[in-house]
Amino acid sequence: MRGDGFVSLGPLALYTLFHLNLAYSSIEEAQRPAVIRRCYWPLLQLIEAGIPLALELTGFTLETIARLDPAWVAKLRSLLAAGRCQLIGSGRSQLIGPLVPVAVNRANLRLGLADYERHLGLRPRIALINEQAYSAGLVPLYCEAGFEAIIMEWDNPASSHPQWERSWRYLPQRALGADGGSIPLIWSHSVAFQRFQRYAHGELELAELVAYLQGHVGSGRRLFSLYANDAEVFDLRPGRYATEPEPMAAGEEWRRIGQLLMQLQADPQIHLVLPQAGLALLTEPQAGHPLALEGADQPLPVKKQHKYNATRWAVSGRDDLLINTLCHRLAQVLPQRQAGEGEWRELCDLWASDFRTHITPTRWRTYREWLGQVCQRYGLSADPLPALPFPPPTARLPAGVTVAVVGRFLEITSQRLRLRLNCRRGLAIEGVWLDGEGPLVVTLPHGHFDTIALGADWYSGHLVYEAPGAAKVTDLVALSPLWGESEGALAVVASLDLPIGRLHKRLLIEPAQPVVELEYRLEPTQRCWGSLRLGHLTLNPHCFSADTLWFATHNGGEVLERFVPGGRPFDLGRAVSQRVSAGGCLGMTAGVVEVGDRQHVIRIESDPASVALVALPQLLVEEGNYLFRMIFSACEMDETRPREGALNPIVARLRLTFSRIE
Repeated sequence: MRGDGFVSLGPLALYTLFHLNLAYSSIEEAQRPAVIRRCYWPLLQLIEAGIPLALELTGFTLETIARLDPAWVAKLRSLLAAGRCQLIGSGRSQLIGPLVPVAVNRANLRLGLADYERHLGLRPRIALINEQAYSAGLVPLYCEAGFEAIIMEWDNPASSHPQWERSWRYLPQRALGADGGSIPLIWSHSVAFQRFQRYAHGELELAELVAYLQGHVGSGRRLFSLYANDAEVFDLRPGRYATEPEPMAAGEEWRRIGQLLMQLQADPQIHLVLPQAGLALLTEPQAGHPLALEGADQPLPVKKQHKYNATRWAVSGRDDLLINTLCHRLAQVLPQRQAGEGEWRELCDLWASDFRTHITPTRWRTYREWLGQVCQRYGLSADPLPALPFPPPTARLPAGVTVAVVGRFLEITSQRLRLRLNCRRGLAIEGVWLDGEGPLVVTLPHGHFDTIALGADWYSGHLVYEAPGAAKVTDLVALSPLWGESEGALAVVASLDLPIGRLHKRLLIEPAQPVVELEYRLEPTQRCWGSLRLGHLTLNPHCFSADTLWFATHNGGEVLERFVPGGRPFDLGRAVSQRVSAGGCLGMTAGVVEVGDRQHVIRIESDPASVALVALPQLLVEEGNYLFRMIFSACEMDETRPREGALNPIVARLRLTFSRIE
């Protein structure tokens, strides 16, 4: 094997990549020296024994190891210099790129590369997408940072693109970015890494795993990932899951891993290589296809099964909504303060994914104190906004606005819009007409669709809370609103008591602009342990063409990413299981979502520094008709969210701008 990791590849080239993460959510800080000793030193010993391995670690992890065990860093540096292993990059922190603003993503890559160079004397050529949570908006940032390729999982993107050839998973391709550019792409494989873990933990025999790998041998040259995941799960049990197998005798799991790798190294059909060797296959006939990994049904592909999706880092965990909101506040203020690299490094560390999943109680308390201190340093509130009632509107109406009560509806007409609200259904939006055209956003009544599966009322502008084993809670109740001028607009205001707390609701209609604002202020009386969704917007299928329908948002990048369903149904808000309430989301990292077709656009804005909502688009189809909704989530449920926790008020404001494409 040459120093660059290239070999004369035979039928199947296998690369093995270990992800090292001392910020691991369920590992206490005091355990870190043991992690280095039990999980990281065995990796270097395997490399010294002649096994080509790739190691990926964040700048934070590298810096922490250098402080706790500088001999380990020195040994890795010498092995890298000798070309016996490969460093794969990620960034300063293991943050979830599609959920983080572009400025923070840029800083994370820049600072991570500086950390690698400082401690190891080199910059990695290839990057592993953090948690394999991908968006097309990230591609330009990796190219800009100087990476030559990325590593991303095959299984989930392929499930959204049935037209892909199965053989493409064995060769490097090119990931298409939101800006039209692309970057070489090396695949990882979730099923393979899960089988590797089962073997190491004694749940699978050596012969079974070898037979599985030999099943991937083909007639041409192929590259396949043997493993591309955590190092901390071997000879250690982080305690993240109740189903974790009992640990084997000390060192036994690394012995089994070594036995497997030695046997594979002796197999004439298999060659063990480093990931960079795969780039030599870009000239193969079935390699180098420019592929959009994302799709309308899976805008943010993530590794493993669908229960493992982006909502776990966005609106679940101990209090993801609050800490993401506070981090957004910091991200907005740092450029204004001309912050230095130290301040950006701290913000990247605060945005690490592990604080948002199975974080231990001790580490959570430490983190919250730290985050609060950083906010205080910049004069920012470290608490959610108080969910107080709205100021009462004045008795007068804004000029150019009329209001009429017509049966159960409130009819509002401004210079640009006509709006109908249902006072017997919590001010649900019955329709929004733009300059006499529409309605664009509607309530589709029961019976609108022929199929029983869609036999319901599909409201707009309401709130829904669903928890396991409990009755659904909505604000679709009869009320008597107040209306009048407020903030230069027409305000329609109501308050109501729900089983989960007191809700204050307001709609603002600007007199001379095609703008409606929806605002919700919830003072909870119980912790959200389920899904809390609001601002549902149901499109009128008679005004938007199903063939040209699209939606767009920012998912960690600078470019607005556009998704075109093409009539293919999906539902990101559909529960994956009784414990996982959603299957994915849009990152909304710049606080904008747009929905449109060839004729109309609705722009929805929500400041993530006020509340870091995510969006859950939904498209359901019946013959000759369809239902499309954009829904916003403040809370979802999965195994990372404990029952006990803080009762934080939620203040969400959505600004809707309606326009026609000329």
